[in-house]
Amino acid sequence: MSSGPEAPTTSIASHTSDDVFVRGRSLCKELIGQRSFTEMIYFQVLGRMPTPDQTALIDACLVALMEHGLTPSVLAARLTYSSAPEAVQGAVAAGLLGVGSRFVGSMEGCATLLQRIVAAEDGEAEAKRIAVEHRGTRAPLPGFGHPTHRPDDPRAQRLLELARSRQVAGRHVAAIETLSAAVDATYGRHITINATGAIAAILGDCGVPSEIARGFGLIARCAGLIGHLYEEHETPAMRAIWDAAERAVPYDPGRSGV
Repeated sequence: MSSGPEAPTTSIASHTSDDVFVRGRSLCKELIGQRSFTEMIYFQVLGRMPTPDQTALIDACLVALMEHGLTPSVLAARLTYSSAPEAVQGAVAAGLLGVGSRFVGSMEGCATLLQRIVAAEDGEAEAKRIAVEHRGTRAPLPGFGHPTHRPDDPRAQRLLELARSRQVAGRHVAAIETLSAAVDATYGRHITINATGAIAAILGDCGVPSEIARGFGLIARCAGLIGHLYEEHETPAMRAIWDAAERAVPYDPGRSGV
């Protein structure tokens, strides 16, 4: 008779009375003081240590993602904090919930498109299909466009420059460049590769699967939100944000449907 499915296991961590073990390594003897936070993120997620060049590029991606002003996720965090200042974790959670397919987390959608190009026999033809699909449906093209950074996103340019200089750029960076050319040709105008597009390509060339790419955005944005919450604690802006919202969106009873 079959003994049934094997019991689940974890390969991430365990502990004894005098140590903690992460992915088979001693936390106290091999990791603390020996590895950077960026290296540890990669090791924790993928089970292997990044190369020095991969570490440098992932670190650069995290820095690029940490801050971009009073974005929707920041506003959500600040307003939540103003209502419950005793629960910083709740305010951070509120901000992280805004890391979705259109803001910050769009790298995941872009990474999926890049995988299509990398896996295709004819990458240029596949890139053209992607561009035509998105233009035809008027769907947002993840990794491209920005309302402020025009004609090009300086963050993306810097990250791709670093990827090439560190020799991390590979098939995924080549794929986003191919897609960029197809997008410009299909739309009849230049549309910038934005920061999340560059990051999707770089993470792909660092071996990060598309399914977890958004996680790196969450890690970076979490740190950024902490900074905003401390500023909200020191110099509250909630009342001004609230007042500005009421001025920007006035009451109109004529649209109530009554």
